[in-house]
Amino acid sequence: MLHTLGVPLAKPQPDFDEMLQVLRGEKRARRVHFAELFVDGEIVRKVLTDFLGERPIPSPEHDFEGYWDQQIKFWLYMGYDYIRVSGGLSIPQVRHRVTNDTAALSRGERGWVEEGIGVISSWADYEAYPWDVMEKMDFAAYEYVSRHLPDGMKMLVCPSSGVFEISSEYMLGFEGMSMMLYEDRALVEAVFGRVGQYILDFYRNVTTLDNVAGIFQGDDLGFKTSTFLSPAHLRQLVLPWHRRYAALAHEQGQVYWFHSCGNLAGVMDDFIDDVKIDAYNSFQDEIIPVCDFVDTFGDRVATLGGVDVDCLCRLGEDDLRRYVRRIIDHCAERRWALGSGNSVPNYAPVQSYLTMLDEGLRWQAP
Repeated sequence: MLHTLGVPLAKPQPDFDEMLQVLRGEKRARRVHFAELFVDGEIVRKVLTDFLGERPIPSPEHDFEGYWDQQIKFWLYMGYDYIRVSGGLSIPQVRHRVTNDTAALSRGERGWVEEGIGVISSWADYEAYPWDVMEKMDFAAYEYVSRHLPDGMKMLVCPSSGVFEISSEYMLGFEGMSMMLYEDRALVEAVFGRVGQYILDFYRNVTTLDNVAGIFQGDDLGFKTSTFLSPAHLRQLVLPWHRRYAALAHEQGQVYWFHSCGNLAGVMDDFIDDVKIDAYNSFQDEIIPVCDFVDTFGDRVATLGGVDVDCLCRLGEDDLRRYVRRIIDHCAERRWALGSGNSVPNYAPVQSYLTMLDEGLRWQAP
């Protein structure tokens, strides 16, 4: 039953500094720390109202402060040592496909980006694109959260999807970009360069705020068997930007955590040794189970999450507990934090999400 679970916490005690020491291998874990890229708003709303007795979370447009107060409360009482804040960098003229959202906690519609030809397919499109919209950066959410975090809790920041996602999916379209790489590579490089610079400019501002512990950037680069582009293309177009973001964070004594869906075997060494990410997130058992990743790369980079989302959604409570416990037993004393393999979607049962965290709370250091 839900009321037997240990989450939400009665008396949360966030300690990001301790979490960081564990992820750096400087300290042996006393408890299991939690990490997520994000938790869908429908899950947040359900937890806040049903288990924390809070009023429904308002939209930021109608109650900006109330929305962020509730977000902080969710991350705090679910046992996280940080809150990840995103947004503030607008991407105009995005083509979407839309279908019905059939999740139990439905948002009505679910969208995904157009995969064919994007809004930029020529130099004329590039010149006409409303780049000025991206220049109008909004730091209000970061500034508010920075001032209202409880002691021990920090903020990780990310304004938008990554340079690859925005350039290839939102602007060029994946098919359009693929053809342009051979027909007009200079245009592809110009789009990647402009997007990458906007993200860097955003980080140069937001990472100076109080209580920012670093960057948690997502940029989905692959699918089940490979990266979308060849490693050579990624090394030329994408990795240099992530290297700049990581260097900026490190210059300020902060961390650079990286999320990417897909099979990154061809560039994982690049991300660890060249980009110098501090932690990696996104795991699918079909690609590489988190325990295998920890065994292979765990001495070189920290590991975040690993509970396969399919298992989180489909397994019954007893089987899910056994599955999560196997991961904890293997990883708890390594440079690792517990969480989903990707994020917590609105189609995951709330009880399964709470069960995953509850198993982490049950762990006791030897």
